[in-house]
Amino acid sequence: MIITIDGPASAGKGTLASTLAEIYHLAYFDTGMVYRAVGLDLRLKNQDINDEDLAEAAARALTFAKMTELSKHQEFRSSEGGVAASVVSAQPRVRAALLKMQQDFALNPTFADGTPAKGAIYDGRDTGTVVCPQADIKFFITASSEVRAKRRFKELQEKGLDTPYEKVLADIVARDERDSQRSTAPLKAAPDAYIIDTSDMNIGEVVAKAREIIDNHKKSA
Repeated sequence: MIITIDGPASAGKGTLASTLAEIYHLAYFDTGMVYRAVGLDLRLKNQDINDEDLAEAAARALTFAKMTELSKHQEFRSSEGGVAASVVSAQPRVRAALLKMQQDFALNPTFADGTPAKGAIYDGRDTGTVVCPQADIKFFITASSEVRAKRRFKELQEKGLDTPYEKVLADIVARDERDSQRSTAPLKAAPDAYIIDTSDMNIGEVVAKAREIIDNHKKSA
């Protein structure tokens, strides 16, 4: 079974995906990591994240091992890291270079320790529309920009990163605009996706809603 979880930044995709992966014993692939890895790689080399030639070269050189290593860096999940990921993910040649890596995972899903899995949950942008349009179940998780900014601000505070709320909100709004207006795979829900607005929901309620949909699908399969 392949499940995709798409939606804007800080809507709750990651928490839902990791929770469902554990409940249903499925492999978990955070596709946003590939773009964060490329963005961070460029930044660590003091290269321009807006230079598509450099970004494409970094994308083609990316391996799972290198992505895992970069993910341990303190800036990987930072607000700046998210901005860099958004910038490089809007570049068509970068997306093309990384697409096969993401799609191949559905053909041979594995857990972190390398053991095979009977399915996968994809967490990230365009997973339901571009990466795995053949997915069994597609979710599009969203929330208001203010709610998402508050969640992101709290996450950063818990990590000891002192980023003003106003900057976090501005980054969220700018990222939404950039992602929705890009020429290649703009941010949007797949026609057959289940849309869940989490603005007024806690994680327990979101998980319960998703489980209801998944369990009904399994019963009818």
